[in-house]
Amino acid sequence: MRIYPAKTAANARRFLRDLERAAPMRITRVLTDNGKEFRDRLFGLRRRAASGNHDFDRLCADLGIEHRLAPPMRPQTNGMVARFNGRIEDVLQSHRFRSGEDLEQTILRYVRLYNGQLPQSVLKGRTPIDALKGWHRDKPELFKKQPYNHTGCET
Repeated sequence: MRIYPAKTAANARRFLRDLERAAPMRITRVLTDNGKEFRDRLFGLRRRAASGNHDFDRLCADLGIEHRLAPPMRPQTNGMVARFNGRIEDVLQSHRFRSGEDLEQTILRYVRLYNGQLPQSVLKGRTPIDALKGWHRDKPELFKKQPYNHTGCET
């Protein structure tokens, strides 16, 4: 896992490249919010497809990934992400950090715990790593490499 210092278009592209290299499965589509790091339109509340003109869109196309934008004003579309971010926020609010490195190490420990030891109801009571291994066993054609017993996509 990496922590990026700012929410920028360059870091969004860096994240996608890092994820594509690290993820054991083939990434066929990504769903993002309508932040300026993902789209080239500044305004608009209507639902629209990604334009294809933004640098993030072009990187998706180069990697063979379909980029979808979540409908504006519908935060429930990203409900799983919002829940995870809420859990991270709870951890952050319950600790005092001595340094940026201390903060980063706490987040990394939590992500390892979440992925390897916390069963998720949406995954039928499995941990994310166990679910990934099950999907690999059942549908190996979706994968480009073997998922292992480590932090998975975070390495």
